[in-house]
Amino acid sequence: MSLSIRNQIAGTVTSISAGEVMATVKVRLDGGQDLTAAITLEAVKELGLAEGSAVRALVKSTEVSLATGPVTGLSIRNQLPGTVAAVATGGAMASVKITVDGGQLTAAITKDAVTELGLEAGSPVVALMKSTEVSLATV
Repeated sequence: MSLSIRNQIAGTVTSISAGEVMATVKVRLDGGQDLTAAITLEAVKELGLAEGSAVRALVKSTEVSLATGPVTGLSIRNQLPGTVAAVATGGAMASVKITVDGGQLTAAITKDAVTELGLEAGSPVVALMKSTEVSLATV
């Protein structure tokens, strides 16, 4: 199956905390970073997830926000440090490619945000992703 989701990073499930309907799944990415996905308990069962399961974390580029450094006092669980590899801007929007340990992410943000944050190739950034926006696929 081919997907339009550009952000697909490999990792391994390290823990699952199940609730009545939802579960938080912690994943250690191949680059060593930790990522949290909030998915349905039904999805955990259908995917057969358990500690040690190999997965791909999937995040749409429109769900990746960028900061110029680590952010505190924020409910967003996932903050991956990286470096801007490339920026492509259009009339209103921009595509920012970020290199993180073990992979690459793409963020679709406004052109104004690129300008205000001073983003260019080589800029350090932190990619922010809500756990509810991280999907998991088995490999």
